[in-house]
Amino acid sequence: MLKQELERLEKHLLTLTAVVEESVQQAVQALASRDIHLAQKVIGGDDQVNRMEVDLEEECLKVLALYQPVAHDLRTIIVVLKINNDLERIADNAVGISQRAIAVADFPRQARPPLALEPMTEKALDMLSKSIDSLINADLVLARTIIALDEEVDILHASNYELFKEQVRTDPQAVDYLLHFLVVSRNLERIADLATNIAEDVIYLNEGKIIRHKKSA
Repeated sequence: MLKQELERLEKHLLTLTAVVEESVQQAVQALASRDIHLAQKVIGGDDQVNRMEVDLEEECLKVLALYQPVAHDLRTIIVVLKINNDLERIADNAVGISQRAIAVADFPRQARPPLALEPMTEKALDMLSKSIDSLINADLVLARTIIALDEEVDILHASNYELFKEQVRTDPQAVDYLLHFLVVSRNLERIADLATNIAEDVIYLNEGKIIRHKKSA
């Protein structure tokens, strides 16, 4: 039955959310602690995420072909497909952070990261966790809260870019080291963007409203 198939798709999606959320957490931990082995674990786990993403997409397409759903059932499959893709991209950004963690391990440890990554990391992880909670609980208030937070992360990333330029002017020899952290800042910004996409899809699923590109939900 279609209801059972939709429940199965949603269960598979939630399994993927757990895997991806753990990958992001491990990636930022690997960077903070310069744990090369943990970073390599995240990179090695990306194949699993890719397989899960492809398998879930194929399952969605089969349900579409077999049942030709309409209304809310159709929206459910569309949202599963979109969030499935967003989660795979989030995992890619976790890999990017892990790659930077390995790269900076060769540099002397500084007293603190050269860019303001800690507040970005906290906000991006919080947005990802809340986006998953909003999906599980169909919490539209929480979903709108996530959307409002996205601009804060964008501002932090822009500040990091300005800080990067200032530090390169002060110490041109440090450009390679600094660039690794600027890439991490970009990865975190993308994770926040993708968490926002998930929140927007939660609203679409439950209200049938497409709010993408709108300033307010």
